[in-house]
Amino acid sequence: QVQLVESGGGLVQPGGSLRLACAASGIILRFSGLGWYRQAPGKQRELVAGKTRGGVSNYTDSVKGRFTISRDNAKNTVFLQMNSLKPEDTAVYYCNVYPNPRNVYWGQGTQVTVSS
Repeated sequence: QVQLVESGGGLVQPGGSLRLACAASGIILRFSGLGWYRQAPGKQRELVAGKTRGGVSNYTDSVKGRFTISRDNAKNTVFLQMNSLKPEDTAVYYCNVYPNPRNVYWGQGTQVTVSS
């Protein structure tokens, strides 16, 4: 059974940083692509960053240069380093396989709030 557990969210001021973590079980990350997605209030869930099985990273335009996705195969964990956060980054952040997320893998997510 695949389980993806997100952590690391919180309240941060504009310009601040957070590092999200996604601990995976039931799936070996080095054999899978994994992505970070987010859903803001009243909006559809969107892809933020994805890393393919081969290690290629892709980012949505609004976070390029600010966010970095990385993977620790030994810990079976994927991270999202978020710098220069903006109020529009406020959302619940989820991890799932990439590039085709599966409905059964969505977890609780982790709330990120960027506000002064």
